[in-house]
Amino acid sequence: MNIIANQLPPFDVLDPKNNIQTLEQTLADAKQRIDTLAAQSTPTWESLMLPLAEIDESISRLWSPVSHLHSVCDTESIRPVYEQGVQIMTQWGTWIAGHQDLFKAIQALSQSASFKDLSEPQQTAITNTLRDFKLAGSALEGADKKRFAEIKMRLAELGTLFSQHVLDATQAFTLHIEDKNKLAGLPESAIDAAAQRAQDDGNQGYLFTLDIPSYLPLMQYLDDSNIRETMYKAYVTRASEGELDNTPVIEETLKLRKEMAQLLGFDSYADYSLADKMASSVDEVSSFLRDLAHKSKKMAKKDLKELRNFAENTLNMQKLEAWDIPYASEKLRQEKYAISQDELKPWFPESYVKQGMFTLAEKLYGIQIVPADSPVWHENVCYYDVLDKQGNKKAGFYLDPYARKGKRGGAWMDEALVSWRFADNTLQHPVAYLVCNFDAPVGNKPALWTHDEVITLFHEFGHGLHHMMTAVDVREVSGINGVPWDAVELPSQFMENFCWEREVLDLFAKHYETGEPLPQAMFEKMTAAKNFQSAMQMLRQIEFSLFDLLLHTDFDPEGEQTVQDKLDEIRAEVSVLTPPSFNKFQNSFSHIFAGGYAAGYFSYKWAEVLSADAYAAFEEASLGKSIINTEVASQFLDEVLSRGGSRDMMQSYQSFRGKAPTVDALLKHNGIQTN
Repeated sequence: MNIIANQLPPFDVLDPKNNIQTLEQTLADAKQRIDTLAAQSTPTWESLMLPLAEIDESISRLWSPVSHLHSVCDTESIRPVYEQGVQIMTQWGTWIAGHQDLFKAIQALSQSASFKDLSEPQQTAITNTLRDFKLAGSALEGADKKRFAEIKMRLAELGTLFSQHVLDATQAFTLHIEDKNKLAGLPESAIDAAAQRAQDDGNQGYLFTLDIPSYLPLMQYLDDSNIRETMYKAYVTRASEGELDNTPVIEETLKLRKEMAQLLGFDSYADYSLADKMASSVDEVSSFLRDLAHKSKKMAKKDLKELRNFAENTLNMQKLEAWDIPYASEKLRQEKYAISQDELKPWFPESYVKQGMFTLAEKLYGIQIVPADSPVWHENVCYYDVLDKQGNKKAGFYLDPYARKGKRGGAWMDEALVSWRFADNTLQHPVAYLVCNFDAPVGNKPALWTHDEVITLFHEFGHGLHHMMTAVDVREVSGINGVPWDAVELPSQFMENFCWEREVLDLFAKHYETGEPLPQAMFEKMTAAKNFQSAMQMLRQIEFSLFDLLLHTDFDPEGEQTVQDKLDEIRAEVSVLTPPSFNKFQNSFSHIFAGGYAAGYFSYKWAEVLSADAYAAFEEASLGKSIINTEVASQFLDEVLSRGGSRDMMQSYQSFRGKAPTVDALLKHNGIQTN
């Protein structure tokens, strides 16, 4: 395959079937080339690692667009092609991991006299590659090697199956309401969006789905408890019944993960997972999570007591049911702070929000973000170039903001192109996919987003900046490549903090009709409500993290205890709220069963400590000055963002901050008092 640097995917003419056919031939050719590369007597960076990077690039150019299309516009025609691609790519990964001669060639390079003359990124790339070889089973032999390959293949199939079950179950449920009187309490923006969905579906009335932009406003605002109950039960039982039941998928996944880890000599899958992360042991992670839970629980109990008293005495609820909690919480928030997410939406129109976010990045890092032409996969997708101070192209990104049928839920950043220097010295610029699931424009109104959605957009843009602002030209460790999983959320969570600054909000928080800035009174209410029930939210994330960690540590998939039993055990330890028994949260927990966070969901909290402490550097420097501190931003860029995975992440962090991180800034930012 002839690789042209900086060539974007041709989404206007791309045929996934052709890509997969070409991929099979490309991999066949790559195998022959790798056999030749591995036979070298004295491998060098130029003779071994650069050709391997070229092979990786050629494969990515074919597979990445297909994988991306499966996530953003899944169809009956794309799905089988994607599934075929998953099998092919899993077989390829297994073949690479089992190539002893290639492993020995890279090992010989690491032990050669020339190794010390390589750059730090090059040395790190080689060291990481050897580690990954071992984690991929390269040291196994005979029956163990064969079994490991079988497990990897099956786990890939199970991950795809889990994700498809969740998507299909989510889209299988709709609630059609014809009588507008039943929508009492629901904001007009949510009613308009429901009417638009019904119209798009060829119906009159109002259509509600389990996609978050539809589901969440209904749960927060709709007065009718029976409808909320219907929606809640549908949401929390997704992929738990019939042909879409993920229970057997989870059970088989856990058995295979445990077996795979033990084949490699690890006590548990969690130990295996931590082998390439910042955290050093299961005990360190569980102690970290339990310490946070202990420091948050007193305040969480206080918040829950307040909510129950309010529900009983003000809302006349005899019992606070699970489907009442978002509704009662929103009512309490409004009573305490006289502000709601829906009230804020007119001040967060899409065009202002995007431009304000771009302006912030331009001020912080001395870049320019400009719209550019590129084929896209949907009419609502935009493409942008990122330019340096001299106006030269530095990076690019796609932005796909709206929820739609066939699009996976949630929000994420992924790689379209990776930054690295080709053998002919051509530098490829990084390009990112930024994907969200927000409401689209309704009628003649622009897309109006909640402040929570603005925070989500900033989060994903933070991931994008990590990928795009890299100064590393070694493919294996540029951008987010080579970054430990429990540190990869640092730049994204760091960016969220700016959404609470008056100075930053003034860049984009403007009324969509008048252009007037967000009133100071609303800003003060919004910031006062920032940490509403934050301790309860903290415990919720710790519950998910501990469940994931211990499910992959001391849970026996073939024992008497069920996955539900394990979840109940964790809830009894750290939670203050217990969902009803029919809640099957785990059956749609895609992060750990289909999304790469297995035994790593704690990474969100781990990185949140880093991000809060990093943002504290801006707060400390901004006393009496602008929070948009270019000097501190330059240090953050130089020591963290631009370094990618080219050196130890804690070294990068401490080079920026001058000290190790502590949980103090995180607790402070969440308004959690521990005394």
